[in-house]
Amino acid sequence: MLELAADLLPRLRAGEPVALVTVTRVARSAPRGAGASMAVTARGEVIGSISGGCVESDAVVLAHAVLADGVARAARFGFSDETAHAAGLACGGTVDVLAYRLAPEDTISRTALDASLADDRVSIAIATRGERQGMILDVEALTAFAPEVAAEMDAAAVLAETRPIADGSWLVLSRAPRARLIIAGAGEHAAALCRIGAAAGFVVTICDPWPLLATRERFPDAAEIVIDTPAEHLATLAPDAVDARTAVCVLTHDERLDIPALHAALGMNVGFVGAMGARSTVAHRLNALRERGVDEGDLARLHSPLGLDLGGASPEEAAVAAIAEILAARHGATGRPLRDLAGPIHARTPADIACALPATPATPASA
Repeated sequence: MLELAADLLPRLRAGEPVALVTVTRVARSAPRGAGASMAVTARGEVIGSISGGCVESDAVVLAHAVLADGVARAARFGFSDETAHAAGLACGGTVDVLAYRLAPEDTISRTALDASLADDRVSIAIATRGERQGMILDVEALTAFAPEVAAEMDAAAVLAETRPIADGSWLVLSRAPRARLIIAGAGEHAAALCRIGAAAGFVVTICDPWPLLATRERFPDAAEIVIDTPAEHLATLAPDAVDARTAVCVLTHDERLDIPALHAALGMNVGFVGAMGARSTVAHRLNALRERGVDEGDLARLHSPLGLDLGGASPEEAAVAAIAEILAARHGATGRPLRDLAGPIHARTPADIACALPATPATPASA
């Protein structure tokens, strides 16, 4: 729902009701997870999707029924592996969905959609069953209405997670502002990383002291271009301007800039600090950072040389490798080929990731 804000708000402001179909639970394999939504308007427009096309037609029928009488409905769509593949479908799981009406006068929903469109932190809850099925409440309203689930709601909101609470009676939809990627340097690798990072959903800041390089023409996808030394810019950021999803990548290729920048970044509450460079450069930087008093625990946080081993050498290929490592680090994932792993393809928790690891063969007993 929240991801559809740009499309939903104009229709709601025009007084047009919309039916939403939201995934509330996924069993086994499905293209999208809980919280994924599609909308159907009274004019028959379909916005978004909840799968790869496997169940959309049934979801549209469900949405039109809700538009007709305003009554929320739950349904389960799914197939066995054998049935799914016989029908030409790519997934063999099941999804539970809730179809509900979004009215133009629903101020809680509109406020949440406004916040989502503004890239602000927001959480709302949808009742998935019982007499309140389809009811939408914000954190404050749900806490007053059902105080016994306040702690669960708060935990989901803090982590910006979409999750069921109260034994599945409510689904919390949460989002945080897009993750930040701060790139120190304005060379060709920085330009490629900016493009790939923006495409991956990051809000990208470019920081370089040379205005000749750090231009809007060279970095059209950057949300912000700062003409300053990276270390000084990092020092100006308020603590709440970064979080555990923030990545700082140092690509200046100038130790007068990159060592102070890394020193500053490693002292911040950011989730990822990386630096490009040859292995000899990496070793030199580590010694220089030790001389500045950076301890071994913080040095262990440094991802350098930056990127997963994908084999590419061009700036664009290096950027893909860097973004891949940032995402793997954020999610605690292995970075290994999915075909070499077992368990869920789209692991959503550390436990899922642990289950995805192949079993360690038993060590043969010695003779």
